[in-house]
Amino acid sequence: MAQIEQLYQHYLKHPVICTDTRSISEGCLFFALKGDKFDANQFAGKAVAAGAAFAIIDHPDFAKGDQFILVDDVLSTLQALAKHHRKQLQIPVIGLTGSNGKTTTKELIRAVLAEKFEVFATKGNLNNHIGVPLSILSITHNIEIAVIEMGANHQKEIELLSAIAQPSHGLISNVGMAHLEGFGGFEGVKKGKAELYAYLKESNGYAFLNAANKDLCEMAQQADLKNIIRYNVAEQGSVQGVLKHSDPLIAFEWSFEGKTYEGKANLTGTYNFENILAAISIGCFFKLSPEEINKGLADYFPNNNRSQLTKTAKNTLICDFYNANPSSMIAAITNLNSLTATNKVAILGDMFELGDESLEQHKRIIELALQNDIGTLLFVGQHFYNAKGDFNAKFFTTPTEASAFIQTQDWEDSLILLKGSRGMALEQLLPLL
Repeated sequence: MAQIEQLYQHYLKHPVICTDTRSISEGCLFFALKGDKFDANQFAGKAVAAGAAFAIIDHPDFAKGDQFILVDDVLSTLQALAKHHRKQLQIPVIGLTGSNGKTTTKELIRAVLAEKFEVFATKGNLNNHIGVPLSILSITHNIEIAVIEMGANHQKEIELLSAIAQPSHGLISNVGMAHLEGFGGFEGVKKGKAELYAYLKESNGYAFLNAANKDLCEMAQQADLKNIIRYNVAEQGSVQGVLKHSDPLIAFEWSFEGKTYEGKANLTGTYNFENILAAISIGCFFKLSPEEINKGLADYFPNNNRSQLTKTAKNTLICDFYNANPSSMIAAITNLNSLTATNKVAILGDMFELGDESLEQHKRIIELALQNDIGTLLFVGQHFYNAKGDFNAKFFTTPTEASAFIQTQDWEDSLILLKGSRGMALEQLLPLL
């Protein structure tokens, strides 16, 4: 611990962390992390030469002077430094996880709270065992509240991230058919996500709970949570809401403490309404006015290919291809079916990390899509191709193959959904649409 305290003094003087020599900033601390195919210890000298104040390394061969700090393990040191910094921060930290909608929910919460507070929220997808420590170490002392996204693809990961972020408040957006391979099935997903509830129980923290979600209620009961702020249920102190329409953008009304308010959001997808309610509930808990909450929601514009409505010269696109799993895929297809359009097209890419359930789940999505009122269906990726059987739709093993077909089409005034796992890189199809 003495070494962490000494390192923390360096951090206070040099509060910028870098892990990539291509983005060294003058006076930063460079952490020489290791991966499956790289060892940044060998780049420590380059980092110092580029302006890093210190390089934290765990290989003695690269300790070339006073600017090189040798530790037992760089990653665990980074995590320990983040935990130490978190203990110095006397602010609410909202820990957020879930199978679907984490990032959108995080951005909605940030947008709402920013109407009243100086807010830090996880940047991009820095939500894993490296990203969460980097996020915590990015919280400066002017920040009044933080929203930390925590992702996981196996059990015990949320437990680790909670120990680093030490959330005072927490939210599980939902649990679904995501990362089944790592979690070992849906029950494993529930067990893994519930590690946030377990942390909040142990630390006497507060949990925001979608009381309309039976799985989350069951998980909260099993965790024996004491401090619960329920929403989406008719009871005193709870935020309730009604979705008025989502064709294509969402309009709604919500009520709290006997009063009802009209709201809107620049999001598509009925599935986003529960994410909006979560942000409203958190806003109410932290005593924002209804006007501040509605303004935060209305002013948020998604730009991260998550439920993002985009108009091109010819068509309207629903860009929702940052990630995909069976639960989010079903929601996206169902939403497309409910929208008004002369011609609907769905371009669906493979879902990853489904393990032994992959073939069955891809067949299930094909069947569902064919049952809906969608004029043209394109399935892209080897997993969908393996599941094509006798289904009457277009199948392509790669986006390149799909692009050749798309160029033969004359789609105009169409509503086009792009949905798939990040690794499918469906953004390469955008110039054709």
